Amino acid sequence: MMKKLGVSLLVGLTFAMLLFGCGKEKAEEETVPATEETAESLPVETESETETETVAEDVPPEEGMVRSSLTNEWISGDIADQRPIAVMVPNDSSALPHYSLSKADILYECPVEGNITRLMAIFKDWDNDDMKRIGNVRSSRDYFVYWAFEYDAIYFHFGGPYYIAPVIEQKSTDNVTGANYGGTGKKGVFGNAYYRSSDRKAPQNAYLSAEGANEAIDKLGISKTYRDNYYDPDHFKFAPESSPNTLDQYSNAITVKKLDMAKCYPISKTYFEYNEEDGLFYRFEYGKPHVDAGFDNTQLAFKNVLVQFAYYEVRDEKGYLTFQDHDTTRDGYYFTNGKGIHVNWKKSGDYDPTKFYDDDGNEIELNTGKTMICVVEEGDTFGYE
Repeated sequence: MMKKLGVSLLVGLTFAMLLFGCGKEKAEEETVPATEETAESLPVETESETETETVAEDVPPEEGMVRSSLTNEWISGDIADQRPIAVMVPNDSSALPHYSLSKADILYECPVEGNITRLMAIFKDWDNDDMKRIGNVRSSRDYFVYWAFEYDAIYFHFGGPYYIAPVIEQKSTDNVTGANYGGTGKKGVFGNAYYRSSDRKAPQNAYLSAEGANEAIDKLGISKTYRDNYYDPDHFKFAPESSPNTLDQYSNAITVKKLDMAKCYPISKTYFEYNEEDGLFYRFEYGKPHVDAGFDNTQLAFKNVLVQFAYYEVRDEKGYLTFQDHDTTRDGYYFTNGKGIHVNWKKSGDYDPTKFYDDDGNEIELNTGKTMICVVEEGDTFGYE
């Protein structure tokens, strides 16, 4: 039977879970400092199993590799200081299939006008020959820009309504747009960053490539490496790979085989199915696996899924929305390894990371791997089974 979770049900859910529930010779001896021991008296030191695992975990598989602050996976040290890119991706059915999204480290989904959703893909390792077709790329919504700020990401979009102008036109915003926004906005305009494919019609045929991104970055004088005072590497807290976060420490953790977001996203009807064999949540939308046409139709899959409830308002008769990115003690849920718990989130400033905490106030530990963040309207519900 499908179960439903939402902000309005938090009290009841918590209550229900609680019902199911954590002489001279002596003088000479005294001249030896108490902290010193002879070699004969010292016990033989052996590495504990935990110490061995920790050391092995900290040794990169190849020399020069470092841990990614986005996924905790090993990446080349050559890109350690390279800024990610954030790409706005349409998610109405005519935009499918998408390209290169399986290479994203973090994927956001959030409603826009007309009950459709838009995606934002965060790529750390984007500057390589394989990244020839990214997207497609569509217009911005201002609330996505504030999430991109958290990673000091270079923001790629194709125009947008005039609501985006205040944040896009901030001096600190590094963006590349393929079209004017709000009719007159031109900050970051560089159409040559994008190209039009011939296998579909406009406006769903604009794509970004690594080559185009680099050309725009050079043309616009954008820093390709992290900027001082904008990048905070302490974004997510990760559990050690040797002792992953199973959520077993939470007596009220729920078991999840399917996470259904259809109530929150009624057009795409997004849902996730948990695969016990590899410990990943596989993404579906429009009744089909969500695949990456650029990389052998690989289905998008995530180690971590965060559901983030946010205060929202409808801005005008066209249905344009606004979401409150900056907030404290708002509700959410965290899913990993086939289980889920209630969490709270907060974000204090434009470039501050969104932090997620359990109900005891402890920052949650994500597991190594990709993360899906589903931002939903406060008051919505989702289902699980």
